[in-house]
Amino acid sequence: MTVSTLTLNNGVELPALGFGVFQTPPEETVAAVAEALRVGYRHIDTAAAYGNEREVGRAIAASGVPRAEVFVETKVWISDYGYDQTLHAFDKSAGKLGVDTVDLLILHQALPSAFDRTIGAYRALERLLADGRVRAIGVSNFMREHLDRLLEQTTVVPAVNQVEVHPYFRQPDVLAADAEHGIRTQAWSPIGGITAYRADGSGRTFDDPVIGQIAGVHGKTPAQVMLRWHLQQGRSAIPKSTRPERIAENVDVFDFQLTDAELTAIDALDTGVRRGPEPEAITLEAFGRDIPEA
Repeated sequence: MTVSTLTLNNGVELPALGFGVFQTPPEETVAAVAEALRVGYRHIDTAAAYGNEREVGRAIAASGVPRAEVFVETKVWISDYGYDQTLHAFDKSAGKLGVDTVDLLILHQALPSAFDRTIGAYRALERLLADGRVRAIGVSNFMREHLDRLLEQTTVVPAVNQVEVHPYFRQPDVLAADAEHGIRTQAWSPIGGITAYRADGSGRTFDDPVIGQIAGVHGKTPAQVMLRWHLQQGRSAIPKSTRPERIAENVDVFDFQLTDAELTAIDALDTGVRRGPEPEAITLEAFGRDIPEA
C-alpha cells in the first residue's frame, strides 16, 4: 500500500493519511502503531498530552521501517507554552519518541486566554525549525482569529492546522483561512467518530444513508468514503483505531475516486455543530496538566 503525499508550504512532503493514537492506552499503542506501519501507514500522529509518545517511539524503532520513511508528528500541550518551556517540551517529546528530529511539531491549542504564552511557544517552534530539530511546524485547533493574531506576531507561516473536520462539521471559515495563508488543513476525527450524523446528536455516522449510498456505489465502507472525501479536497486526515481490520480498512482509500456530485452531497451533510471542545474554552486553569519528563 502506497500512501500519497501532500506538499507543505516549506516543501516538506507529508503522507496524506496519518495514523492517530488519541485516547489509545499506552499498553495498546505499541501493537496499534506496529500494525499501522505493517499495512502501509508512514505518518504517525501523537501528542505530549496523549501520554503514549514513548510507546509510539518503541513501535517505530521495532518496526523495521527506516526512520527516514516514517513521518512523526507530535504536539506541545498548553502547560508547556512559553519560549523556554516549549524548547524543553521538544526535548521531552523527542526523548520519549527516541528521535533526534521531529518531522512536524505543532501547538495543541490556541490558548486564547493566555495568547502571549502561545506566541512564545510558537517562537520556540520557529527556533527549533531554524536549528533543524524539526522539519515543519504548525498549530492545532486555531480558528481564523487565532491565526490572524499569530501571523501578526511571528515570522513562519504554520505548515499545518489540525482541526475538527468531518462531513458533519466542516468549519468552512477555518478551511478558507488556512487556504488563504497556504496552511494545510489536517482533520482530526475525520470520520466523525466523536459525533452523529443528525444535528440533534442522534444516528451513528456509519449509518448515514447518504454516505451509505455512495459507499455502495464504490464497494467501499462509509469510513473509507469519508476519508476519500478529505483526501480529494486536499486535506490530511488522521483516523485512529486499535482494531487491525479497521486499521487496514482506513488506509485502503487510494484506489477509487468520488465524483464531484458525491463530494457536493457529502459537503451538504454539515450540521454546523462542533462536538469537540470550544477553542475559546481551553484555559490553563481548566485544562492545564503536567507533562512528565520521562
